[in-house]
Amino acid sequence: MGHLDHAAYGWLTPVLSYVMATIGAALGLRCTVRALAATGPSRRNWLLTAASAFATCIWTMHFIAMLGFHITGTEIHYNVPLTLLSLLVALLVVGAGLFAVGYGRDRGRSLVLGGLTTGLGVASMHYLGMAALRLHGRISYDPLIVGISVALAVVAATAALWAALHIRSPLAVAGASLLMGGAVSSMHYTGMMAVGVRVTPSAQALPGATALQFIFPLAVGLGSYLFITAAFVALSPTADERAAFASASASASASASASVPLSVSATASGPVSVEGSGPVSAAGSGPAPASATGGPRPSVRRAEPTR
Repeated sequence: MGHLDHAAYGWLTPVLSYVMATIGAALGLRCTVRALAATGPSRRNWLLTAASAFATCIWTMHFIAMLGFHITGTEIHYNVPLTLLSLLVALLVVGAGLFAVGYGRDRGRSLVLGGLTTGLGVASMHYLGMAALRLHGRISYDPLIVGISVALAVVAATAALWAALHIRSPLAVAGASLLMGGAVSSMHYTGMMAVGVRVTPSAQALPGATALQFIFPLAVGLGSYLFITAAFVALSPTADERAAFASASASASASASASVPLSVSATASGPVSVEGSGPVSAAGSGPAPASATGGPRPSVRRAEPTR
């Protein structure tokens, strides 16, 4: 049996993988909160963004942790198509779980179905990624520990969806993200504890790409995507902010309308000149009425237009 080292670079890869899982969880939760407050195409778009954030962070966390996975007596390469398939599986199953919660009428049943689907998908992503390993030897798994890791994945996914449904404040989202990051990382390292490797020394070149050739650049690219998505979410107004802006705009429009003076147009052909202090009748050709006090009627004459 080859000696397995899950942290060849010390605490660097475990801490980085936990940080990535936490950031992705926070981003996915914020997008899901926005989705549940939206309707129509906006809800769909926010759910797609949340799914990509969750799936990307889980996948990136897994392979950042795998950068620290070494086996004495053999190199480790990765089958590129299988590795990309594991990312696609993560995107599809996380998206299915979020859409079940986002559009389900029965929230309880949707939560259970979404959590089970997403959890099994996350576990599938993990073990597909492990199946992509190419090394001189044979990998075996402890079925009991594999079962525990799958159960952890289902619990973590269900907790994430429950948090998306019930948590609204940024502080609560931050706390839930820290817990979810720990749950996802625990699932990964529990699954890795199930691994056993029987090394067969060989001088033959391994197929596939090394971690630094493929996994590291891809992880950096996906991490950059998460950063850009986080900036987009931070700059996008929430539903409450949009409602407040609409209310303020309506109030400003009403105030502006109330302050505009009335414009009176005369039917006569020229300006009217008023002499006297009494009231003036409406414009027209007839004489003005007498004042209410019986005094003389005011003299109204029409000014000649300027030539």
